[in-house]
Amino acid sequence: MMTRSDKRRGGASTRSEAFKSLEIPEYRVLWWGGLFSFLSVQGQMVLRAILAWDLTERESALGLVFAVFGLTMLIATPLGGAAADRFPKRTLLLLSQTAIFLAAAGMGVAVLLDIAAFWMLLVSAVMQGAAFGVLGPARVAMSAELVGRDQLGNAITLSMLSMNGTRVFAPAMAGGLAGVAFVGIGWTYVILAVASAASLWNLARLPHKPAANAEPRNPFSEIADGVRYVARRPDLRRLVVSSFVVIMFGFNYVSFITPLVEDIFGYGRFWVGLMSSASAVGAVAVSFKLATVADGPNAHKIMLGSGFAFGMTVLGLSFAPNIFAAFAITMLIGAGTTGYMSLSNTLALTTTRDDMQGRVQSIMQLAFAGFGLMAFPLGGLAEAIGLRPTLAVMGSIAAIAVVLYAAAEQRAARNDDAVDPADVQATDAQPAKAASI
Repeated sequence: MMTRSDKRRGGASTRSEAFKSLEIPEYRVLWWGGLFSFLSVQGQMVLRAILAWDLTERESALGLVFAVFGLTMLIATPLGGAAADRFPKRTLLLLSQTAIFLAAAGMGVAVLLDIAAFWMLLVSAVMQGAAFGVLGPARVAMSAELVGRDQLGNAITLSMLSMNGTRVFAPAMAGGLAGVAFVGIGWTYVILAVASAASLWNLARLPHKPAANAEPRNPFSEIADGVRYVARRPDLRRLVVSSFVVIMFGFNYVSFITPLVEDIFGYGRFWVGLMSSASAVGAVAVSFKLATVADGPNAHKIMLGSGFAFGMTVLGLSFAPNIFAAFAITMLIGAGTTGYMSLSNTLALTTTRDDMQGRVQSIMQLAFAGFGLMAFPLGGLAEAIGLRPTLAVMGSIAAIAVVLYAAAEQRAARNDDAVDPADVQATDAQPAKAASI
């Protein structure tokens, strides 16, 4: 019989397992840098949506802002992946975070001087899209470098925890401050710029490590090598394609939170921030448990379940009768999103050679470029048929994509079509686990 002290020890052990990557000092510095960066970025996303809506009052304009962000990421991300495999990751992180800081500071000044225009939002979206194209691959690849493959799932999940933790309060904070007369959108941008500066200070404390592959090469040749690497790996190819569809359609619900809250439910901009925070509450709630299983044998099944739940809850959002039901559904969306994104990235990187990790991560991240690009036509669709039917289409496509991926994986397992050991380093401990999927 388990005693109370045994239970306490078991609970303490579980908590220790969940935060084991943070015991590594260098990763801890990276994590804090990400926390402040995500705080700034999440707040800026809300402010861009509010300002775009104030300036135009059109869903297609909201979609265009996200589309410009996505197009920039589409161009920058492959180059960022190649750069992460060739240049010191600390340098890349500092450069990308500087761009995020300048975007916040520049928009803050423009709003305070009363010269803000829609085109400035597009410029800001370009700057952040370029920054994300570099920051994402470099950050994940550096996490793998700092914690090792055995803890990579835990490190990625904790990184997602910092992102989603800021989403609990950053959107509500940004929306709330933007609605306060003596603060407004301009000074809120300034506050977010200060958060970006705090991220820069933390990232500057990271160790300077030379890249594993610093041999000068044509970056486009390196990108092509990464694409060929994924193309000849059926397991990676299936994962990348399904992730693209799930993120491009399912995750686009965030593009339309403002019209959902203000037009359909009739609430103000503070509630826009609260709705954005609702998904983060669900994400944080699931992250603690997820961090303990992300490197375990059931990670793939959990990823499939999370992805399907993600799509179905986006579908459910289209039927929400009131804002309170929408809050509850959005919390479930956040839990599904976190499980799917964390584990799909872990699965991709734990079966990837060290010298290809930046490029593979950049290819996975291109799904977010697709998300931004798809926002524009989805915005036009929402204007044509209504927002609720559009959300239903988005969620259905995401759920179906996960089902088709699961069917393809089962068929591949029967045909013994999984990981080619020749494509994975002998030091990788994960190919056997991937092959058993």
